[in-house]
Parts: sequence; C-alpha cells; structure tokens
Amino acid sequence: MAHSSVQVASLHIYPIKSCRGFDLLSAEVKRMGFAWDRRWMLVDTAGTFLSQRRAPRMATIDVVIGMDALRISGPGMEDLEVPLEPSEGETIPVVVWDDRLNAFPVGRDADAWFSEVLRMPCRLVRQPEAHVRPVDPRDGTADDAVSLADGFPVLITSTSSLVELNSRLQDPVPMNRFRPNIVVRGATPYAEDTWRSIAGPDLTLRVAKPCARCQIVTKDQRTGVGGEEPLRTLATYRQKDHKTLFGQNAIPDGPGSIRVDEVLTVA
Repeated sequence: MAHSSVQVASLHIYPIKSCRGFDLLSAEVKRMGFAWDRRWMLVDTAGTFLSQRRAPRMATIDVVIGMDALRISGPGMEDLEVPLEPSEGETIPVVVWDDRLNAFPVGRDADAWFSEVLRMPCRLVRQPEAHVRPVDPRDGTADDAVSLADGFPVLITSTSSLVELNSRLQDPVPMNRFRPNIVVRGATPYAEDTWRSIAGPDLTLRVAKPCARCQIVTKDQRTGVGGEEPLRTLATYRQKDHKTLFGQNAIPDGPGSIRVDEVLTVA
C-alpha cells in the first residue's frame, strides 16, 4: 500500500454540539474523539437534540474551555459559566439521531440562558463519561464509541479540497463551514477520499467513510444566516448515492494526542 504524508494545518473542537468551535495548538484524543469535543448539547422540550438546522442562532454562541468551566457568550447576554465536571444527579433521556441515551441536565440557569438566546425553550445537557455511545457497527468495531457528534469521533478535511471548491464559487467560504476537528495541508484536492488510515507520532486514526454534508454548511458560522452555497455547487460534482460529500469521518485506534504542524502518514 502506498504511503504519503501531510501536515496538520489546524485543530478544532466544538464543546457544545452545533455551537461555535475554537482552535487548538494541540489536542488530547480519547476513545470518543477530541477531549471536550461535543460533550454537551442542547435539546428541545422532548429531549431531541438541537442543531443549526433548527436553531441557526446556535452559530452566534461562543464557547471556550477554561480551567474548570465552559465560558459561554452570546449576543446581548451576560457570559455564562458551566462546570466542566457535572455534579452528581439524575439523568434524563435524550435523542441524537437514532440513538437514545441518558444525559445530565446542566441546570435551570443554563436552560434559561440558552432559551433566551435561541428564542425557543431548550435545555443544556452533558454526556456522562461512563456512557458508551457506539459507532454504527457497519462503519466501526464493537469497541468504537462517539461523543454527541453526529456519528463519528473525528472529522478530517484538507486545505486543498477547500481551495478547489472555492475556485468554483463566486464567494469563497471558510473552512469553519465544515466544522472539522483536523485540517491537513499538503495533499492534492480530495486525496482524502482514498485514505484508509492516518497516523502521527502519538495517534492513529482509521478513515471510516466520507462525511455527507447538510444545510449547516450553507450557514455563516458567525451569524447563522444561511444561503445555498457551497452545498449547491458541491452537489454538482461531489455527490454519491444522493449524498453530498466533503471531508472524511475517522475513528481513533486508541488514545493519543496531535499537534499543529505535525507530519502525518496517510495510507
């Protein structure tokens, strides 16, 4: 099998599912993905997860990891702090796509804060570390697990693929539209379609399947305002089985770490 190398261009996590992410210089990678990545989410009154599909104002919420708390800010709101470690208490049933699990409610103050920002009733919940949410067995092994991300622990994109896409657009889009964890440079456009593994000094990932994109990529990740691009253009040449593809979903082979500028071997 032929091997080649790429370099880590940037790293990103999104502590609250579908809210803004932030950049890292290095990341600890666990079984479920990057540490603190998508460990919280907002749910509606029925316990079903919310995303920018239904609540585009989630794109206006900033989330930063502090020493012992999430620091959260939103338009016209005083900042909110949420402890990193949940207090012991009862869990509530929640739904992420086809998965049902139990999660810790963060508290009434957080619920009121997010309900005001999103202009709809909602609750903030935290995934218990002990809860194992398995990856779809069609795409992983029995030991593979995922956080509150849509389906996989890690999402990889490449700078060259974005450059190629932007060459087709009247108004170029930034990489944050695609909400990756790892952005690599040094590959040809869409070379990631052929990868089966990607490995660094302290991390090995299995490339599981391409990432099917939804309307979230059409939303400005600072304002939540949507349009038609880049999904409309992507669909003209990156569609397979009625799904529009950009980036690759990946699964860690075990715990490890990764840093910006690290050289990775792909195969």
